[in-house]
Amino acid sequence: MAGAAGRVVRRWYPSVLRSSLQVPALQLHMSKTAMRASQKDFESALSQVKRLKDPGNEVKLKLYALYKQATEGPCNTPKPGVFDLINKAKWDAWNALGSLPKETARQNYVDLVSGLSSSSDSSSQVKPEADRKQPGYETLVVTSEDSITKIMMNRPAKKNAITIQCLRVHKYQPSSSFSPTHSDVPSEMYNEIMLALKAASKDDSAITVLTGNGDYYSSGNDLSNFTDIPPEGIEEKAKSSAILLRDFVDCFIDFPKPLIAVVNGPAVGISVTILGLFDTVYASSRATFHTPFSHLGQSPEGCSSYTFPKIMGPAKAAEMLIFGKKLTAAEACAQGLVTEVFPDSTFQKEVWTRLKAYSKLPPNAMRISKQVIRNREKEKLRAINAEESRALQERWLSDECTNAVMNFLTRKAKL
Repeated sequence: MAGAAGRVVRRWYPSVLRSSLQVPALQLHMSKTAMRASQKDFESALSQVKRLKDPGNEVKLKLYALYKQATEGPCNTPKPGVFDLINKAKWDAWNALGSLPKETARQNYVDLVSGLSSSSDSSSQVKPEADRKQPGYETLVVTSEDSITKIMMNRPAKKNAITIQCLRVHKYQPSSSFSPTHSDVPSEMYNEIMLALKAASKDDSAITVLTGNGDYYSSGNDLSNFTDIPPEGIEEKAKSSAILLRDFVDCFIDFPKPLIAVVNGPAVGISVTILGLFDTVYASSRATFHTPFSHLGQSPEGCSSYTFPKIMGPAKAAEMLIFGKKLTAAEACAQGLVTEVFPDSTFQKEVWTRLKAYSKLPPNAMRISKQVIRNREKEKLRAINAEESRALQERWLSDECTNAVMNFLTRKAKL
């Protein structure tokens, strides 16, 4: 595993970090006047960065590298091992600055923080309603109205990518430690969706809806899920991830109320495979459905190895799950994966009008009807889910999967 995967990682990180660090604020062509950031300016920037919202991992790497260069000079520490991905990324970011003078690095740090502060101030002046999260959730907006509980994935800037082990940042602590502060509330989306479903199963609502905020329904797994390796090692990461996936899918299998997916845009990976466990799936005309498992050296999950052939037939299911064919909303509807497609311009109005009408139906009758329809297959679905999770655990530990994921990350970084 270390051989092939290591070569990919070594190719990936330097190229990514060099390209990410070469932005105008970090160029070396600066006038002598522009390079005269005082120690006071630098200390002020260090103080400012503590008040910033999480700027994202790419920017945090830049800040880390510039801080180390400004305070210690060129990188002079041993290179971390190939699979120590976080420390290796930090080392590569610092090393990519080469012989950049301390004074220039200090000025670049001050300029970068100043730009981030200005952006943060302007974006915080108008806050969309969807971003005003209810207490208890960091990656979701959960509301109950008109006998409908709506669970909305709320990472629109990340295309509602689903996190396993999020950094849980509230305020970014600067530079030298590159370590975020953590809250007591788990912000990984997998766990939050499970918590929201368990709460919805017991509340007074008649139906439950899962949807996304922004242009995407969900882009599937967050890329950090594949690169954030814990101290216990990759084997423990694969094992814990497989258990989390199994528990996540079981929540959908066991959900007692009518469960509706309102697919507002493109859906990828796990957000697609679990659709076979919903009772109804409504899609915008601009939604797409993509399960690129083979491209990433992986295998199906979400009980899709059973539900997709049952819904659309073995041949059409194989096109999606084995060959990664992307379906349009119309194609997904024709094959039975989607219940109905609405024009994007009227999607929200038409769907929610219909859902409000459904929510007025007798709730106990709907629960019992779902129970009669679903219960005979519940144990079979649980067994299939467990089998798929075991297969994925093995896949995640394979050289083929490691190389495929790293190649994908490399291509994505070059876009």
